[in-house]
Amino acid sequence: MIVRVARAEDAEAIAAIYAPHVTGGVASFEEQAPDAAAMRARIAKLEGRFPWLVAEDEGRLLGYAYADRFRDRTAYRWAVETTVYIAAGAQRRGVGRLLYARLLDILRGQGFTQVIAAISLPNDASVKLHELAGFRRAGVYRQVGWKLGRWVDVGLWQAELQAPGHPPAEPRAFREDAESN
Repeated sequence: MIVRVARAEDAEAIAAIYAPHVTGGVASFEEQAPDAAAMRARIAKLEGRFPWLVAEDEGRLLGYAYADRFRDRTAYRWAVETTVYIAAGAQRRGVGRLLYARLLDILRGQGFTQVIAAISLPNDASVKLHELAGFRRAGVYRQVGWKLGRWVDVGLWQAELQAPGHPPAEPRAFREDAESN
């Protein structure tokens, strides 16, 4: 299994991995599963600033992970929010751990200091994955999402990637970081 940077041609497989999480569960608060074109646009939107990775085994995508800005205000620019989704048949096989290991390493190299993940609760598998990756529970938004006929809590998990400097160096763009390593 390899972890690599996502490409536009991965969009269809990424959409297929994500769709069951949208339509059959509360891991995502989207209510309509995006198609391949929408996923291609999402990948392109982050390209150049934040990493979007896929795990691939013998030509088949097993999962994906990416980072995005945590909040819009510039004072938050050293923090990122991460997302990871694993294909149904590939769960509990270490795919998420591999994706997170590479993603967090890249983010650390870019100069980000904090990483935050939002997890719809309950979701023991996702909590375990994040805690194995070094995240710790930071709080809970109670009953903030209405999906599948019920209110859903969202837990926040946070990991320190590195100690913040005083003053901090500006985070580097993903492509610049990839080319400099």
